[in-house]
Amino acid sequence: MSLAIFDLDNTLLAGDSDYLWGEFLVEKGIVDGAAYRLANEHFYAQYRDGCLDIAEFLRFALKPLADHPTEQLYRWRGQFIEESIKPILLPAAFAAVDKHRQAGDLLLVITATNRFITEPIVKLYGIEHLIATSPEFRDGRYTGDFEGVPCFQEGKVKRLDEWLENSGHDLHGSWFYSDSHNDLPLLKKVSNPVAVDPDETLGRFAEEKGWTVVSFR
Repeated sequence: MSLAIFDLDNTLLAGDSDYLWGEFLVEKGIVDGAAYRLANEHFYAQYRDGCLDIAEFLRFALKPLADHPTEQLYRWRGQFIEESIKPILLPAAFAAVDKHRQAGDLLLVITATNRFITEPIVKLYGIEHLIATSPEFRDGRYTGDFEGVPCFQEGKVKRLDEWLENSGHDLHGSWFYSDSHNDLPLLKKVSNPVAVDPDETLGRFAEEKGWTVVSFR
């Protein structure tokens, strides 16, 4: 059994769920529209450029979770999945996941986007295992902080290493599908790195290394 690992945003999805959640909050009037949208754009540009301050971003992104009761957050999340996520699910991504499932591989999503947003999305693909940035939850509410190592860049490698140690699996024969140069630390570790609709930096690196390049779009 080999491990088939998938990034989520702009890999299994034709968009970025973290960014779209921010847009959803703005559209529904849940946050201050102009200020929040400006900050959301700023952080997304930093992410694309590979210079995101992940701790600063998480303080911004997780604050709305702390500002509202959990029950209301879950209702909004359900609406978000229907309106913003289901339209950007990719048939080719489902096919790639199913190909590995049929081969008997163990399926895993690893994403920088927090678990509150990503857990129901991963279930849509029928994937059981998820490693994501963990928002802190205490006394029945989110605190606006995060727990442990953010699942971003080298942090993905650290979080995966912890998961491998606890689960007894290894990276022999492993696959990792990603669109982003931010995932190069992990792409370099697996047996079969796959660039999916890659950004310019990853596309150039994949070509130099002779990695597989595919499109799910």
